[in-house]
Amino acid sequence: MKLEYNFEDNQKKVAALYPTPLMDLIYEAHTLHRKFHKAGEVQASSLLSVKTGGCPENCSYCPQSAHYQTGVKKEALMSTEQILEKAQAAKSKGATRFCMGAAWRQVRDGAEFDNLLESVKAVHNLDLEVCCTLGMLNQDQANRLKEAGVYAYNHNIDTSRKHYSKVISTRDYDERLKTISFARKSGMTVCTGGILGMGESDQDRIDFLAQLCSFEKDPESITINTLVPFDGTPLEKSEQISVSIILRVIAMARILIPKAKVRLSAGRLNLSPAEQFMCFFAGGNSIFLGDKLLTSPNPEVEDDMKLLQEFDLSFEKPKLKQKIQKEGIPLGL
Repeated sequence: MKLEYNFEDNQKKVAALYPTPLMDLIYEAHTLHRKFHKAGEVQASSLLSVKTGGCPENCSYCPQSAHYQTGVKKEALMSTEQILEKAQAAKSKGATRFCMGAAWRQVRDGAEFDNLLESVKAVHNLDLEVCCTLGMLNQDQANRLKEAGVYAYNHNIDTSRKHYSKVISTRDYDERLKTISFARKSGMTVCTGGILGMGESDQDRIDFLAQLCSFEKDPESITINTLVPFDGTPLEKSEQISVSIILRVIAMARILIPKAKVRLSAGRLNLSPAEQFMCFFAGGNSIFLGDKLLTSPNPEVEDDMKLLQEFDLSFEKPKLKQKIQKEGIPLGL
């Protein structure tokens, strides 16, 4: 099965655009941003680790991997009551999207998955966009998540195909693309992206961006993470990536997939308020609220409120029901 769509042509297009002077690139991205999105409006999301640690994958960046000694303890799947409490708290702070992540290599049918589906239904009933990131899926599992109320499935491609094997060896690149395909076919929207600062080259970043715009239907959501080095992982001594590269990739993502939400994800603590503002100007329009993203540190909610106030930004209002009606994405509830 050919999983890529027009990758070679997109690779040439991205390679030609990538060296554009940064000021010109950001200007083009911001112009497009205003065409498809409300300037100054940011979606607040919340990401909760509902099952932490003990993952059998060997992702070199991840402290939840069972392959490394990082101090992250293995925890059981949270109950629906615990998850619902966190979701309600996130909504009260302005979140309109609630993401649930589980440290699984892949979803397995059984009691745990059934319990998670009940949690999805409960969170969906709060009129929040429910997003899940649970590892690999088959088509039936994707369909069940969709029927329970999952609006978006997150499965990052992480980096370029070439660089991927230097970061992860327990799962190959095509397995990631298959899961994204299953999520798409189920009717869920797709959230995917990657991590900057894992030793990749400019060519790797070009190929990463080319893959993002080579699916038969563009992702509705793109996550841009920067590496948070954790002690005990193979990438623990990695140097922080430059802000200019972060801005370039965000601007490229906005130009290549103008209608998508571009989410500033892990690594925001390393950016000053002014640098974060520039990320928004370049095309970013979503952040995660809360002091932790799965296991990565994140700005305090109070600091994010100050950030928005300082730069005249505002949170997007809840509009899940309108989105479903407009996009024709029925939820089987």
